[in-house]
Amino acid sequence: MKAYKELGKEELLALWEDLNRQYEEAKEKGLTLDMSRGKPSPAQLDMEKDFLGMVISDADVTTETGVDCRNYGLLDGIPEAKRLLSDMLNVSPENVIVFGNSSLSVMYDTVARSMVLGVLGNTPWCKLDKVKFLCPVPGYDRHFAITEQFGIEMINIPMSEDGPDMDLVEKYVNEDPAVKGIWCVPKYSNPQGYTYSDETVKRFAALKPAAKDFRIFWDNAYAIHDLYEDKSGDLLEILSECEKAGNPDMVYEFCSTSKVTFPGAGIAGVVASAANIEQIKAAMTIQTIGYDKLNQLRHVKYFKNIDGMKAHMMKHADIIRPKFEAIENVLAKELGGLEIGAWTKPIGGYFISFDAMEGCAKEIVEKCKEAGVVLTGAGATYPYKKDPKDSNIRIAPTFPSEEELRMATDLFVLCVKLVSVEKLLQNFR
Repeated sequence: MKAYKELGKEELLALWEDLNRQYEEAKEKGLTLDMSRGKPSPAQLDMEKDFLGMVISDADVTTETGVDCRNYGLLDGIPEAKRLLSDMLNVSPENVIVFGNSSLSVMYDTVARSMVLGVLGNTPWCKLDKVKFLCPVPGYDRHFAITEQFGIEMINIPMSEDGPDMDLVEKYVNEDPAVKGIWCVPKYSNPQGYTYSDETVKRFAALKPAAKDFRIFWDNAYAIHDLYEDKSGDLLEILSECEKAGNPDMVYEFCSTSKVTFPGAGIAGVVASAANIEQIKAAMTIQTIGYDKLNQLRHVKYFKNIDGMKAHMMKHADIIRPKFEAIENVLAKELGGLEIGAWTKPIGGYFISFDAMEGCAKEIVEKCKEAGVVLTGAGATYPYKKDPKDSNIRIAPTFPSEEELRMATDLFVLCVKLVSVEKLLQNFR
């Protein structure tokens, strides 16, 4: 079929009647499907149920240095867990702190600490007239929620396949001392699945911030989340690049095993320079006596090393890869050539980014909801939930079964077609 925009009014009206009939029939099916969040499926959780038995009552609960993990001690994490995360990110264990189960809470604490205590002796952000953050868009809604809660002004930075628009990033960071940070998901970005190019990473490392306390918030959430064994988004290691460029303190890198082991029972980490690590640990001594070292030990015993982690991730990939491919096949078959939508084809991560015709995203999401399929809210991938073009929709393929995914995708493309036709018909009024 030719592109919808090439159809005349009568053709569009006839198409609308057919699509609307299909939509009413779809609503009668009583679907109740949720594609709103990037959660691992029950099959993925069941795959690793033996993880729970790694540390039991009669097991060895001491670290390689003889520390009893049942007791206090090792505030910044057991050595084995620090080494496991450092190997995952290709950094030195000395630059790693291991936390609890959530990297999001570590990011929240990092912003809160900067607001209240300041960064390496600089004025606490809460005492400044204005604090700004750069936000590559579309991006991760929970990042934006953190900075919004603290009253930080957020500035949209357009994304490309190579990463954020670095000309804009350099202009804001190098010229405006109120710009204190930038959110980044550098590998398999949420939601587009892009990996920052080497040039982009090097330009980040070479920034010359007007603010001494500017920090790159490098959320490397999908560091080992490849969908294919023979192809991967290769990401240059940011900490060493910053050191080479004379900016060793400019980055906080965050990670977790939330979608490696159990999302609710993983381990999280931060990677930073010696100076940043020292400040974080100083605050931690007041905040906590320590995190769950038994869970850290459980991870080490389960994986043994980075090769074990990578082999485990291929098991995840075997479960979720067919879901990504199924969605991409339906989108290509049903929407290809119609010029009413474009979508990414990631080789890793947890999401597909879909761009509808301008002004259509909210209506598409609402129609899907009315027919029983819940998607991430339109606008969620932008600061303040305001997508200036009302076009971006995040698709999360991982949680539903393949049968549920097929039904949800069929309904999604139906809603895209219906809303697009209604939009085009407005041109004839």
